[in-house]
Amino acid sequence: MSLFKEIPPTASFPLHIQDLFSALFKKKDGSLEGDFKNYLGVPYARVLYSATTAFYIILEALKTLSAKRTVIIPAYVCPLVALAIARAGLEIAVCDINQDNFDFKTDELERLCAGDDVLAVIPVHLAGLPVDLDRIKSIVQGKSIFIIEDCAQALGAEYKDKKVGSLADFSFFSLCRGKGLTIYEGGVLVANKEEYSQLLDRKIKELIKNNFFAESIKILELFGYWIFYRPQLFWFIFRLPQIFWNWRGEKLKALTEDYNVNFTTHNVSAFRKRVGHINFKYLTNAIEAQRLKVGLYLEGLKGYLQVKAIIEPPVTKATYPYLTLIFNSPKIKDEVLAVLNNSGLGISWVYAAAITDYAYLKDIVGNKPCLNARYLSERIITLSTSCFLGNKEINYLLGMFPLKKA
Repeated sequence: MSLFKEIPPTASFPLHIQDLFSALFKKKDGSLEGDFKNYLGVPYARVLYSATTAFYIILEALKTLSAKRTVIIPAYVCPLVALAIARAGLEIAVCDINQDNFDFKTDELERLCAGDDVLAVIPVHLAGLPVDLDRIKSIVQGKSIFIIEDCAQALGAEYKDKKVGSLADFSFFSLCRGKGLTIYEGGVLVANKEEYSQLLDRKIKELIKNNFFAESIKILELFGYWIFYRPQLFWFIFRLPQIFWNWRGEKLKALTEDYNVNFTTHNVSAFRKRVGHINFKYLTNAIEAQRLKVGLYLEGLKGYLQVKAIIEPPVTKATYPYLTLIFNSPKIKDEVLAVLNNSGLGISWVYAAAITDYAYLKDIVGNKPCLNARYLSERIITLSTSCFLGNKEINYLLGMFPLKKA
């Protein structure tokens, strides 16, 4: 790899200039919202500013349907999930996850759902890996608890031959850069019952406004994404800011995890929606390419005793926007990162910490010790499945691992 060449750490779609100009000057049949409804087989989908905005709107709608006020989230999750709940004026109950995957710890979830104030449970299909929805449904059955799927990283993933996002009461997806199908910044709200559509539309009209200036900036950023989202230039918008913020000692800014409750919620332009609609056709082939890269990684990792991959559970099909590895100890992880982190081959991580270990979230999520989430956060790295990563780079990366095979 050259000095400034950088493979993106996740499998986001590159944009093609002809698609951008087609969205700008030509009216296309269909719509991005229609794409989601047809693909998932659901009656309702709306494109909003972000997945966080979509989640926030769902919560605001649920407040009119129930007097309950507690939302259960997993202990390893994007901080924006907690901030959306706080902005909606609801309470958070954190449930630890398993030590070897991102699913809820069952006995703890059962205890939390036994309370009489639980409004919703948020299963998160992190890393494109579907969680056990049947188990969650059995736990909440008869308790008037809503299930909201967090599919931010899992568009196209399947659970028992059905697309995630179509299996619970509500769901939301991300169209942000780095999340596969992208309009630079965006999200999709999905409801699986037609009866919720008027309520959701009313909440969107009430809470989401136009902002011509801010949306114009997003359109410019979308064109900037087309320019810079390629290995020859990605270093300047990804690695260079990381170097700067780490130099300043601001780790969360380096990891782009320094959020606040005042997240943006303005409407998305028709142009950016058309970009998503035009690029939807690439989804299926992109997922298959990501899965093939994971197969190469798993073959190359055979025999290493100090590391294991988090892979799709039975009866599921993961999208693998990246592959997550768990090392036996933080020391081994640090040794691997010391060798690979500056390789330019897309080495990264999921989140910096368990959700209860973020100092700026203490007043929102409390200080409950979530030992399994902390265990994982200290031991995992991710391997890219970007379209820019070929077999040659994968084999080179695996050859650099400072581990011994059995």
